[in-house]
Amino acid sequence: MKKETDQPALINSELFQQALDGVIPLTPSNRISLTQPPRRVPSRSTATTTNLIKDMLSDNDTGGDVPTEFVRSGMSRMTLRNLRRGRWPMQDTLDLHGFHSDAARKLLLEFLSDAIQHNLRYVCVIHGKGWQADGKEGVLKSRVRHWLSQYSEVLAFCEAPRNAGGSGAVWVLLKASGHSSGMSE
Repeated sequence: MKKETDQPALINSELFQQALDGVIPLTPSNRISLTQPPRRVPSRSTATTTNLIKDMLSDNDTGGDVPTEFVRSGMSRMTLRNLRRGRWPMQDTLDLHGFHSDAARKLLLEFLSDAIQHNLRYVCVIHGKGWQADGKEGVLKSRVRHWLSQYSEVLAFCEAPRNAGGSGAVWVLLKASGHSSGMSE
């Protein structure tokens, strides 16, 4: 009886091998990934920061409402529209849930720098909604968006759609590598 069950499996294996004769595998550069990029959850041991990082992204925002979107001067509003519509796939994600302001600022700078170094253009930063007890917007939410607008390689950002984090995340468009790095004046 064992031979009867092994024989169909052997025949199926041979048929499969015959079907693959002449097939040429795609080169790795021609393959697409259907999986989401890994979500970065930074380790809490990197939570220390320096005065240099504090100076690079200030907390001195103009106050008022938290911006839901930003587009760098000189950029087409169509670019922002395409970003909002999810025209391009997210290439990496940073999750800042639970981090204090100084640690989040440092991690955001490292993440953006690393993304640019690796030629990433479209990233997601999750800051959380962070509602305060008095009903005000969370501190980290407003600061992350303010910091992004100060970083010269950020061309645009928009609030993620509801199914991708909503007001607790932003989708960010970065300059193509090869441009100068650093902060805007």
